[in-house]
Amino acid sequence: MDVPTTVTTALEDQPIDGATCLEAGAGVGNATAGLLAAGAARVYAVTNDADHASTVRDRVGRRAPDRTAVVEADLRALPMAANSVDVITAHGLCNVLTPSALETVATELTRVAVPGCHLVVDDYEPPPADAAVRELFALENAVTELADGRPALTFYPATMLRRLFAGHGWTVDRERTLLDPVPWTRAHVEAHAEVVRSEAAELPDELRDPLLAELERLVAAIGKESIGEMYSIAMRFPG
Repeated sequence: MDVPTTVTTALEDQPIDGATCLEAGAGVGNATAGLLAAGAARVYAVTNDADHASTVRDRVGRRAPDRTAVVEADLRALPMAANSVDVITAHGLCNVLTPSALETVATELTRVAVPGCHLVVDDYEPPPADAAVRELFALENAVTELADGRPALTFYPATMLRRLFAGHGWTVDRERTLLDPVPWTRAHVEAHAEVVRSEAAELPDELRDPLLAELERLVAAIGKESIGEMYSIAMRFPG
């Protein structure tokens, strides 16, 4: 199983061998693959996205069925017992959570953590003011707010996430940089553009058309860009 360098770097100093682990927000299963490669006894890959769940099952679950459980569930109400997980990963999760959802998820992650549990949160600093992709993300947020009443993305500084989890009793072991700069590839830009197109389809023509025109201008102008920072914070719940 191919594991991105960002995941292996984030996990390399964690006690994963033989541990019961939770990947909070499974996405395509990058952290699940990393946890299994590092010797996890069992990994619960939790996502509320059916397509992501199917991808993780195909990519990871079938290769290690006795060590992997893909769970379709809302992270704000985990179907897991209290004090049941040794290691938790949140790799690129927080930026897709609103502040209120993030607070609820932090509460749930704390609930399922055993005393001495390790938590690794990997995410992105807010893009610099001069970043071209910042305009794309702002447009994505504007369209999803109009369509669904919620932003698609919220970029939290590392200091804010440290304070949030400290309020739930977690202590910080270390913080490190995973990417600087972050390579926003053409594929990344197109993926965010596709979110805008999909959400804009729900809007009336007089709103949709100028927003989509601005989107295509931004996509052509950006192409690809390397800017910003991805960080990793390792924390521990008191034992």
